[in-house]
Amino acid sequence: MTERKRTPWVVGVSGASGTPYAASVIRGLLAAGESVDLVVSRASRLTLLDETGIAFRDAHWREDLREWLARGADGKPGTFQVPDGDVRYWAAGDLAAGPSSGSYPVKGMLIVPASTACVAGVALGLSKDLLQRVASVTLKERRRLVVAVRETPLNGQTLKHLVALDEAGAVVLPASPAFYAGATHIQDLVDFVAGRVLDAAGVPHRLYRRWEGELGGSRPREASGD
Repeated sequence: MTERKRTPWVVGVSGASGTPYAASVIRGLLAAGESVDLVVSRASRLTLLDETGIAFRDAHWREDLREWLARGADGKPGTFQVPDGDVRYWAAGDLAAGPSSGSYPVKGMLIVPASTACVAGVALGLSKDLLQRVASVTLKERRRLVVAVRETPLNGQTLKHLVALDEAGAVVLPASPAFYAGATHIQDLVDFVAGRVLDAAGVPHRLYRRWEGELGGSRPREASGD
């Protein structure tokens, strides 16, 4: 393998609804010049097929990823120009993959979206697939782990798992869009959550309008009449 210019972020995509969140995060990382190691769980392939119509294939992951990243949150193809960048893909069943070892250099891991099954597996240290294994490695190596849980309502057992992740050093980031940024389209709400994930990772971006202390500042100004 060729030597990479930057230490990568691992992006793990679980089977929860919300694949547009993952696409926005990956676009944001690439736009910031970051390198990405991508892990797409088996369950997330079904969700991706359901939400976008894209069948994500190991043998054709580059083409499928580019098509996915080019789509908007409304499913419209060709909405985005996909930034060029350094992406390396690892199959979810490959437990011998680079990121499965603590000696493999990564900046941290972003799980987006994170299902409750994924949350439970990581909290309990099950490592049943590469996504969960990398998350466990991230925690044991004291690297940044951001878990964008996407589920509602949350039962008591899941809440206990989320507390366990918080106590282990992870950032628990519910996929909860806000409205103060002046959203006018579903993509704006998706980008807000993706932006908060990147904020937690310390990656600069311009995905949403930040709060500046002005009430109503996000609303369009009415044209003044004579």
